[in-house]
Amino acid sequence: MSSINFKVICTILIFSFSSQLSFCAKNDRTMEVLISDVFNLANKQYSSLAKLVYQQDGKIPRATDPFGKLTTSNADWWTSGFFPGSLWYIYEYGKDSAMLNYAHKFSKRIENEKFTTNNHDVGFMLYCSFGNGYRLTADKTYSEVIVTASNSLITRYRPIIKSIQSWDKDKTFNCPVIIDNMMNLEMLFRASKFTNDSKYKNVAVNHANTTIKNHFRKDFSTYHVIDYDLTDGHIIKKATAQGYADESAWARGQAWGLYGFTLCYRETKDSKYLKQAEGIAKFILNHPNLPADGIPYWDFNAPNIPNAPRDASSAAIIASALIELSGFVGNKDALIYKTLAEKILRSLSSPAYLAKNGTNGGFLLMHNVGNMPNNYEIDSALCYADYYFLEALLRYKAKYIQ
Repeated sequence: MSSINFKVICTILIFSFSSQLSFCAKNDRTMEVLISDVFNLANKQYSSLAKLVYQQDGKIPRATDPFGKLTTSNADWWTSGFFPGSLWYIYEYGKDSAMLNYAHKFSKRIENEKFTTNNHDVGFMLYCSFGNGYRLTADKTYSEVIVTASNSLITRYRPIIKSIQSWDKDKTFNCPVIIDNMMNLEMLFRASKFTNDSKYKNVAVNHANTTIKNHFRKDFSTYHVIDYDLTDGHIIKKATAQGYADESAWARGQAWGLYGFTLCYRETKDSKYLKQAEGIAKFILNHPNLPADGIPYWDFNAPNIPNAPRDASSAAIIASALIELSGFVGNKDALIYKTLAEKILRSLSSPAYLAKNGTNGGFLLMHNVGNMPNNYEIDSALCYADYYFLEALLRYKAKYIQ
């Protein structure tokens, strides 16, 4: 197991000290109080948001537009599972029966996506919603949805490349596999546990192994897209669809990789996944363009740093992953991971990123970047930013407070 060098430790401790000074007036709460405050706000925001959107047939809260107004999606949009997932997390914290009712209702609203086979996002859709629903209720109808969705997902497995194809072939890509796809593997691991059938786990492991082999550079930064030729499996190109450039480090891509390999280690205890997760963590921790408050720019190589937009969604995913990763490593590295995760959570819980009640379209976090190259959801609220923020707070509470 590798350790983080002395320079990084000093850097993190200096960041921590400066953060304490910066937020001393507004963010000097204990983490227990901070978590309580955020979930109290979340209950207010999401109760109003759920009530409003439930009146709109089939719609799911998605983001905010350039004017700060709420936007919604249909069930088939890739983010549809995050809002019900957040409802489950808010219920988990507060045990509010009204929140439980809405969590069930919005989960059911997207249930038919279990038959989705035309893209890889079924894992995002169904595991964030039905996966959490099953975890908190043990409702067997929810586990059945997970298995059906997993059967849909593995139809996209391509044996010649030993990976799950992300998007269908188009004029840009032949067989694209994106780093985001790592996030769908948790559902496959769960399906194998539900069914005692290893086929789902085998697909997940093969996909993870192929991703290690082909997605990552020597410094543990990741490409966004690897495009394969399905006739013989060779790589056509390594590219990006949402980062600044093909060779840049798109922030949310690094977050997906960190989170994905951490969960792969949890599910398999294969040391190569822990090594990969730690390598990605160190890339983030050591990067000279990581701001002092821990909230990354939308791309680590964005051309207009320090004036580039920040991405709170990437920070939330990183924090959640680091908290889990801290439980798999030695004490010294665990402290470093915890320190950065807590710094991020304190930053996100400060007025700089956390919206006031009744604002931000009903969401929690401000200053997220959805898709910069295509110029949408820039400096907006995003449903998945809130989801991983709430998850990270719950993980912190479970590991370090209770």
